[in-house]
Amino acid sequence: MPISSPKQPFFVITITIFFLLGLGPGPIIARHAHVINFRSPNLYPESLAWDPHAQHFLLGSLRQRIIAAVSDAGVVETFISDPILPDGASILGLAVDSLRNRLLAVVHSHHSIPHFNAIAAYDIRSRQRLFLTSLPSDDFDTANDVAVDHGGNAFVTNSAGNYIWKVNVDGSASIFSLSPMYEAETDNPADGYATKGPLGLNGIAYVSKGYLLVVQSSTGKLFKVDAVDGTARKVLLNEDLVGADDIAVRNDGVAAVVSPMKKMWLLKSMDSWAEGVVYDRVELDVQRFPTSVVVGEKDRVYVLYGHLDEERMENSGRESFGIAELRSKKEGQEESVWIFVLIGVGIAYFLFWRFQMAQLVKKMDHKIN
Repeated sequence: MPISSPKQPFFVITITIFFLLGLGPGPIIARHAHVINFRSPNLYPESLAWDPHAQHFLLGSLRQRIIAAVSDAGVVETFISDPILPDGASILGLAVDSLRNRLLAVVHSHHSIPHFNAIAAYDIRSRQRLFLTSLPSDDFDTANDVAVDHGGNAFVTNSAGNYIWKVNVDGSASIFSLSPMYEAETDNPADGYATKGPLGLNGIAYVSKGYLLVVQSSTGKLFKVDAVDGTARKVLLNEDLVGADDIAVRNDGVAAVVSPMKKMWLLKSMDSWAEGVVYDRVELDVQRFPTSVVVGEKDRVYVLYGHLDEERMENSGRESFGIAELRSKKEGQEESVWIFVLIGVGIAYFLFWRFQMAQLVKKMDHKIN
């Protein structure tokens, strides 16, 4: 007599659960990469941030004292306009402090000596300025990028010097990380010996384990900086990230580093960034001058195309810019392999189940006979 079992649909149920839990094919192969083209006359954005609450991007302008918001559909609005900033000031870095509903903006102007370097904090809901703090600096220092930790402390890189500023939650600023690691020995053909000098720091990202990752464009080095005492160590990589301008870290620990004239590098580490490896490179549209990278919704990586090479020309007046999602082909291939692995496991289980049922049927027939 035939024997049925409620376990028979288990194969289908198992595969369905795998897919629902996200172990099946991910968004990389399930949809097209997202590209946002938007228009904003003379904006020339250099910095990019993602506001997870409002679900839109925030961009700082090199030419205007504004921060713009760009929706998923490419709708642009002036999010913050701050006329108290010095005439000719640029917004060079942005970071969203989601825990306190604040937006932190790095402000720089080179129209005076010493250069004006400051950080401004704005309430995201009311869009009112909370503070504007000048950063202690020398004549030609340039505040560049900013990251914020869970305590609300902001860390600002200096692209013309060898240190990092820290601005606490109340707006008090100090020089935080001044390390000889940021200097580099360079051959001086005039005197025939090596000299040391500051090379500047560029993109910065905070990692929830209590440290910062900082890139140095001129050397391609990546530094791990303790967010408490400011001590810095060079991360050992399998290649230099020459030209690296910005860095962002996904929730899975993967770091994305972008260069205006290079590719985007994807890096990972198994030892909290004592060492790291570049495991993939993603092509960028260098004609549109990529400058900033951010992690958006669902850990998707986006790059800002700000056309900053044109901004240097006084008579330029571009209106169109873009934000593009970038994906790793290598990660997509790995996810494709997972599909076949899951199917193989399902088929193997099904065949094993059929074999067990056949053995059970034989035993039952033997008892009946």
